[in-house]
Amino acid sequence: METVIAFIVIFGTLVAFHEFGHFLFAKRAGIMVREFAIGMGPKILAIRKGETQYTIRLLPLGGYVRMAGEDFDTVELQPGFRVGLLLNAQDEIEKIYLNRNVSNPNILNLEVEKSDLDKELYIEGYDEDGKLVRLKIARTAMIIEKGQETLIAPYDRQFESKSLGSRAMAIFAGPLFNFILAFFIFLALGLLNGVPTNEPIISEVKPDTPAQMAGLKKDDLITGVDGKSIDSWTEFSEAIQESPGVPMALEVERAGETVSLEVIPETIEDAGREFGQIGVIYSSPLEKGIIKSVVFGAEQTYTWTVKIFELLGMLVTGQFTIDALSGPVGIYKATEEVAQYGIFNLMNWGAVLSINLGIMNLLPLPALDGGRLLFFLFEGLRGKPIDKQKEGMVHFVGIMLLMVLMLVVTWNDIQRFFF
Repeated sequence: METVIAFIVIFGTLVAFHEFGHFLFAKRAGIMVREFAIGMGPKILAIRKGETQYTIRLLPLGGYVRMAGEDFDTVELQPGFRVGLLLNAQDEIEKIYLNRNVSNPNILNLEVEKSDLDKELYIEGYDEDGKLVRLKIARTAMIIEKGQETLIAPYDRQFESKSLGSRAMAIFAGPLFNFILAFFIFLALGLLNGVPTNEPIISEVKPDTPAQMAGLKKDDLITGVDGKSIDSWTEFSEAIQESPGVPMALEVERAGETVSLEVIPETIEDAGREFGQIGVIYSSPLEKGIIKSVVFGAEQTYTWTVKIFELLGMLVTGQFTIDALSGPVGIYKATEEVAQYGIFNLMNWGAVLSINLGIMNLLPLPALDGGRLLFFLFEGLRGKPIDKQKEGMVHFVGIMLLMVLMLVVTWNDIQRFFF
């Protein structure tokens, strides 16, 4: 049960923050946001506030912010179509009933001759006496069909009406907020738990390992490797990992004295890649401070961003296969393992997942934020937007391919963890 709660909290926070980035910059640009959704599929909870409906959906596969004008959501009234209209005190249309079986004596029934629900905001048609009338539509008018109300979106509130920069920022803000969230999580870790000093001090030597055979001991301070000065545990760890099976000369400070040792890292293979390991455990002393925590947050966000890009590069070059990818099931199992080591490790895991989500969404693939930004780039270069139908088709195909990939990855996760 604890794992389920941890997974829901982490998943919900990451998706909500990502979508909040889209939402915030869409609202700043004056774009109407019709829905703010966490999850996909059937709705399990919906609350309307103002012009936006906030929903939680069944499937934990992401979320979305639905902006007016994005998905051909505008309504067109064809000539001859009969509608029921409710007017406000200014004789403007405030409600448009598309189904006529509405029992309200104030309803004006009209046979549409022509209309514009986007720019000019009017309906012109014949009333029950055969008289041609033209009525202005209020900017906050509702379209009602089978009991479902939809707020009209004047063109200046639609996504496509905004400048290229405003549209691009509304899309880019989602991944950006994932990096911001990661920074603040790492910052909170530094403030609450402390910032590792990263000194290359050994806290434990495992038995029957290259480190023990070389004579390394607890509390040894590594000062040099192969004649090069070592100032941090990161430098020492990288030197070991990059030298599988290669003898290495170590300079160690022990009880105020300098000791020279030689160690040969054993070769470990993972996902087709070889790296060195000597069998020591690192536990850095922790220091607290606001400035240190801010620097720690920035450094960790940058470091993990670089690492994830490196892993992506290995996937593209074939050093990783699709079997190495994890979907919701794999993330759930990883969360289950991390949760056993306490809240601080869980926070660190959440920050890494947030960076990963931000990077994945920035990939220039159809249906992802990066794919949409790529279309904006083409629009900027050619001076006019790509045809919406063609772009929509590309994104639709992209969504289908991503769903297939998700099914494959999820099936691999199920086989890996349950069979």
